[in-house]
Amino acid sequence: MDVKNLNDVPAFTTKDRSEIRELLAYRNSSIRNQSLAEARLPVGGSTQEHFHPKAEEIYYITDGMGRIRIESELREVKPAMPSQFRRGSGTSFGTRGRKRCGCFVAARPPTSIRTRSLRKRELT
Repeated sequence: MDVKNLNDVPAFTTKDRSEIRELLAYRNSSIRNQSLAEARLPVGGSTQEHFHPKAEEIYYITDGMGRIRIESELREVKPAMPSQFRRGSGTSFGTRGRKRCGCFVAARPPTSIRTRSLRKRELT
């Protein structure tokens, strides 16, 4: 059994200033077919539009407010609102308001910043 404390998991920062903590994945646990991470965006931050060619993801918002774009659809999100992303769909995520935005990201098969493909536009 693998049990992790969120505060003990080291974070890394992506090029778009997202802070990621990979909680459970094949790189740090016995999990092989899915992953769970926490993502935090700074105030005014947004991820680059990207897609995971093989994975489906679920975002569960924990802090702040944001906007999620899935292809051409844009939705406002806030805590306790899960969002799902189908395999291969272009997605981006940005903060709203004066607070950072955080979420848990569950993916199957497991994803990482290294397994996503970028597209041109960012969420504004």
